[in-house]
Amino acid sequence: MSFAVKLRRGEGPFWGPLKRVARALLRFHLPVVAVTRPFFGLLYRLHVFLREGGLWLLRVLWFEPLFRSQCESVGSGFQMEKLPYINGRGRIVLGDNVFLAGKSTLVFGNRRHELPELIVGDDTFIGHDCVLAAAQSVRIGKHCLLASEVRISDFDGHPVDAARRRAKEPTPPDAVKSVRIGDDVWLGTGAVILKGVTVGDRSIVGAYAVVTKDVPPDAIVAGNPARIVKHLSSTGDA
Repeated sequence: MSFAVKLRRGEGPFWGPLKRVARALLRFHLPVVAVTRPFFGLLYRLHVFLREGGLWLLRVLWFEPLFRSQCESVGSGFQMEKLPYINGRGRIVLGDNVFLAGKSTLVFGNRRHELPELIVGDDTFIGHDCVLAAAQSVRIGKHCLLASEVRISDFDGHPVDAARRRAKEPTPPDAVKSVRIGDDVWLGTGAVILKGVTVGDRSIVGAYAVVTKDVPPDAIVAGNPARIVKHLSSTGDA
């Protein structure tokens, strides 16, 4: 076998040492021992300070002013981490002490209603990567907790009929139904709230549950479709 063929196949006397050198380089790391640990610990604290300081400046001087410019009103004590992605144009009203964690998406379907509304009550927390979609109205109450990846939508997004989808028609009017989330509601990670649903006060929606119909107050629901798994009292567990 010629040398050129062996070279293409990774064979020959040179490949063994080269492979050992490559493996050694991949495994190489700077040692952190008693002498170097304080130095790297200081660098770590400097890294955190610079990262958090840079994010704070971005939030105060860029993200928050841009987002506020898209809202009709924002209450006192508002906090946010990253600039939400806003698709479409809608009426955004945020109460006092609302917290937007991470980066979420706000979608407005303007083809049936000129100015759909998204209203969030006081002291409500909205986690990272949530999607809130309104073609008419989505209202979230006070003291609510939305964990990460929650999806709330008052419309389907497209017509159910395939021919109407091919014609690029909007969601028909009868498929746009407002969503209401009561006070003190907890929506678990990945929960999906579909059009026309009302979630009663103090209720809890389990992680990745798909809510297709109204949830009464003081209930825990879970599953797909979501069903009541426990009733609560207004002062604590039943």
